[in-house]
Amino acid sequence: MLRYIFVHGLAGWGSYDEKYQKKPYWGMRGGDLMQYLRDKGFECAAASVSPHGSAWDRACELYAQLKGTRVDYGVCHSRKYGHDRFGRDFSDHPLIAWDGDTQLVLIGHSFGGATVRLFSEILVNGAKEEIEGTSADDLSPFFRGGVKDGIHSIVVLASPLNGTTAYDMLEDAGFDPSRVKAPWWSTRLAKLVSKRVVPVRDGRDPRDFADYDMHIDAAAEMNRHLTTFPGVYYFSVPCSSTKAANDGTHRPILKLTDPFFVKRSCQIGCYSGVTKGGTVIDSAWHENDGLVNLISAKAPFGEPQQELNRNSIQPGVWNICPTFIGDHMMIHGGLTRKRDVKDFYLDLLNMICDLQ
Repeated sequence: MLRYIFVHGLAGWGSYDEKYQKKPYWGMRGGDLMQYLRDKGFECAAASVSPHGSAWDRACELYAQLKGTRVDYGVCHSRKYGHDRFGRDFSDHPLIAWDGDTQLVLIGHSFGGATVRLFSEILVNGAKEEIEGTSADDLSPFFRGGVKDGIHSIVVLASPLNGTTAYDMLEDAGFDPSRVKAPWWSTRLAKLVSKRVVPVRDGRDPRDFADYDMHIDAAAEMNRHLTTFPGVYYFSVPCSSTKAANDGTHRPILKLTDPFFVKRSCQIGCYSGVTKGGTVIDSAWHENDGLVNLISAKAPFGEPQQELNRNSIQPGVWNICPTFIGDHMMIHGGLTRKRDVKDFYLDLLNMICDLQ
């Protein structure tokens, strides 16, 4: 039986959060997408992982919610990054009934994509450092791995699979974001977004946050340790809300880009440079959805990939779906501008269901 697990992105929320009842992350202004899909016969659930946590922390939280247990971040990880080993206990209210007949379809938006990919890696192959550094009777079953057939599909939506220049450009001494031409009102709105997406530091290692993982070099390092499994179906849906200018940069299409993202979109659309790890950021990185570069959202660099062909969908290959025309948040309902995405998700889930 397929169960569809939706994992939100940076600064997002899920069904365990009170906010979800007032404004569902999945569906946003268009209404609760989870309920709509359940009414259509799909077993769907929306996870609630740390809004600003690292991919590791979020993967551990996802496991605890699915299995109905206490979050265990691992002896080695918690010691290395300076936070408590254990988190919230979901024993009394698991997200789903996950038994031996269940296969998961993991659907991650934005940084939720990194979350579900790391989750799948640990679920199948385990976590070597935790295995070696923890006594057998104290090791979380999650870190043991060995769940070979638990995942049917992985879907990533507007995900920075190779990182996003939205962070790197702010740390490049050779680039001044404030000098990028943008509508006057977009600067004030961009500051409001920044307050939501920058985490409150709590004393832990700064590498244990989402904003670190989404740097280009950090994403590349993570990708070196993530497997594209031959028995799993992979789908990516990149988004774009910009157009090319005559000078090779990209500018946001205002009717497609939420006002809150316009300033950042202008900056991403003209940034070029070289990361500390040597990755060259050129015009190929300019097209974006307001927060994530199109090139990054297609597939992890170096992994098997192809444009989606519904007549020949193979596992173990990243199937790149047609680009969703809209900004970073339109793909699940829109931040301040309503977008009806029910048909999009119904089509997506039907396509996956037909692969059984």
